Amino acid sequence: MARIEGVNLPGGKRVEVGLTYLFGIGLKRSQDILHATKISPDTRIKDLTHEQVGAISRFISESYTVEGDLRKEITLNIKRLQEIGSYRGLRHKRSLPVRGQRTKTNARTRKGPRKAGSQITLKKAVTKK
Repeated sequence: MARIEGVNLPGGKRVEVGLTYLFGIGLKRSQDILHATKISPDTRIKDLTHEQVGAISRFISESYTVEGDLRKEITLNIKRLQEIGSYRGLRHKRSLPVRGQRTKTNARTRKGPRKAGSQITLKKAVTKK
């Protein structure tokens, strides 16, 4: 099991797929890394030598922002948007969709589960008369 940027990569996976376990590296970046370090994408992570793991981790640290640094950068960007009072920052602050999606019927992932009491209280208010 190789450890790169503080993440244990699964030993049975191909290197091409295993590198995607790092936050900030997808399949395309993984392929680019392997091409630059001249490592076959078909090899398994458990079959990598220490030199190959070192070459991969060196290339990643020099070329890309990944894991903790990337998470910190994203949160700082969101915080900056909120502080300057932009529309996107306001949407982030209110936990609503940021990129223009509709919210009347969808957006349950972002808004959370439906509030149970809202429909029940309306029905009770109508029937009390």
